[in-house]
Amino acid sequence: MTPSTKSGAKCRSCGASELTTFLSLGAMPLADGLLKPEDLDAFEPRFPLDVALCRGCSLVQILETVPPEVLFCRDYPYFSSFSETLLEHSRRNVEALVASRGLGPKSLAVELASNDGYLLQYFVKRGVPVLGIDPAEGPVAAARARGIPTLQAFFGRDLALELRREGKRADVIVANNVLAHVADLNGFVAGIALLLKDDGVAVIECPYVKDLVDDAEFDTIYHEHLCYFSVTALDALFRRHGLSLVHLDRLPIHGGSLRLYVEPAGGSGRAAPASGPAGGRGEAVARALEAEARAGLDDIGYYAGFAARVEAIRAGLRTLLSDLKGCGKRIAGYGAAAKGAVLLNYAGIDGRFLDYIVDRNVHKQGRYVPGVRLPIHDPARLLDDRPDYVLLLPWNLRNEVLRQQREYRVGGGRFIIPIPHLEIV
Repeated sequence: MTPSTKSGAKCRSCGASELTTFLSLGAMPLADGLLKPEDLDAFEPRFPLDVALCRGCSLVQILETVPPEVLFCRDYPYFSSFSETLLEHSRRNVEALVASRGLGPKSLAVELASNDGYLLQYFVKRGVPVLGIDPAEGPVAAARARGIPTLQAFFGRDLALELRREGKRADVIVANNVLAHVADLNGFVAGIALLLKDDGVAVIECPYVKDLVDDAEFDTIYHEHLCYFSVTALDALFRRHGLSLVHLDRLPIHGGSLRLYVEPAGGSGRAAPASGPAGGRGEAVARALEAEARAGLDDIGYYAGFAARVEAIRAGLRTLLSDLKGCGKRIAGYGAAAKGAVLLNYAGIDGRFLDYIVDRNVHKQGRYVPGVRLPIHDPARLLDDRPDYVLLLPWNLRNEVLRQQREYRVGGGRFIIPIPHLEIV
């Protein structure tokens, strides 16, 4: 598509009105809005899914805001503990933080969007007091059941002030894959600044927009993900609230992510292994900012060809599935992830192409993928049913899923990997 500017829209970070749209995925159902059998005859709302660049602060963002109460509060189906990859990733993160920050019984570790306690459990095992904050009823109940203190609430400036009045200040705040979900982006970051101790650190993970664009990871764009961050946009956001981005790591998880270490401006700089001249900023941050400037991540030209590459993925996948079905092959899908719902709906892949979906998450089994209405079953069905091919929807968990499904593959079953390159393994 040709980039265009939408009048009246304002940036979620800096408030500028220069937002240029470079991708439209059309009207989409809510990606995590799994349907129950009794929902199949009911109206299913769809919302525009258009992506734009802010010319003021370089933040990539969608233009539609679905109320967070609709997205997250009731019947939220995502439970982090079902991913072995994510659990191991979280355990290593916690172990490193406990060691590097000297955390112990007098410390406090807070996680924002703590889900079912998947990460905080590792702090608890090391004797570090914790507090989880999450708005979703089901995951909060699961966290409390495993003995992890958890508030069911949306985090922001007001809640941070309330906790601070109660005498709670955090040595470490962890916020993984939540910053992109927040409608009040400035209120959320202001809350982090208020809740951190003067020598504390916030460790924030989010998908990296450069990886998203370079590898055409369009299926990570959905209504829960309001923003897609560059280091340039993040640096400006943190500085606006008296915080300093002192270090970052590039991570392979979720198709390419950033782990950001953020401290109060003028803080200790303990999170920066090699500090540069600009207020404790480490070399990794300085290098990333320079690389983004050279690549042009702040210019609409960098994003201009994205829509054409997304369309090519859609067309190639539809052609492959159509050819296989034409040869009489049976195809299932693996993983009722939000990214899978986006891919299936955008590409128009429904019951004409796939027989069903399987997923390890018992909270998803017995439901249906939004929009395309494909039923979700236990992965054991792959061994009982033996489809010829399985379309892997959470392609970012490729190694984990292929390892788990070794018996199916030894028996002749093959997986179709759609992104970043269409392949059969």
